[in-house]
Amino acid sequence: MSDRHFDQLATRFAEKIYGGAKGAIRLAVLQADLTESLPARPLRVLDIGAGLGHMSLWLAQQGHDVTLAEPAGPMLEGARQRFADAGQKGTFIQAPWQELLGQLTEPYDLVLCHAVLEWLAEPHAILPVLHQLTTRDGWLSLAFYNRDALIYRNLLKGHFRKMRKNDMAGEKQSLTPQQPLDPRELATALEGLWQVEAQSGVRVFHDYMPVEFQARAELQALVEMELAHRRHPAFARLGRYLHWVCRPV
Repeated sequence: MSDRHFDQLATRFAEKIYGGAKGAIRLAVLQADLTESLPARPLRVLDIGAGLGHMSLWLAQQGHDVTLAEPAGPMLEGARQRFADAGQKGTFIQAPWQELLGQLTEPYDLVLCHAVLEWLAEPHAILPVLHQLTTRDGWLSLAFYNRDALIYRNLLKGHFRKMRKNDMAGEKQSLTPQQPLDPRELATALEGLWQVEAQSGVRVFHDYMPVEFQARAELQALVEMELAHRRHPAFARLGRYLHWVCRPV
């Protein structure tokens, strides 16, 4: 298995996701969490695996100095265009995470690593690099595809043969992540590097709703309820993604 980067098809798929409820909920949760956690001053921000630049653009619009690092050319070009359309400045680097320490000379106040780990051959290998790229009093915003949620979804669908095989990876050309993360294993891997200060679930109920209920629900109401329940003790850990705001140890 190798790290997976995104081609033109995946870029179009990502654009479709962000045009609907899934993307809107994801952005709303991440933005709410960071608004609560970050100080009210300009920060130097590094977005690793920045994709189409949705989160980076939002941070740039808040007055932060944003650098976007993305290995996939189609994704990075989409981010450039998004910034240009919004009249915002950013620094754009086409590089995989393995090359960043050799290209960047100063650590950042805030490092974003959203929906990256699950596409890596060795997800935990990036954690020390993230630590080196973050200032000693900085923040890491870590969002990852939740293996527990994928298991629960397969149980609800009656995919018991898949469960017996204990194989949660997506097919080779699928857009289901190849390495869903076990939250307990990831928490163990963070020890000695990061302290998790805040945890939220991203889409804690939306993805479990029957399609006809999703279609009838108003987007504003979906976002409101997802935000209200993102840290609920019974529901947060069922989020399709989990978002952890971390500080260096």
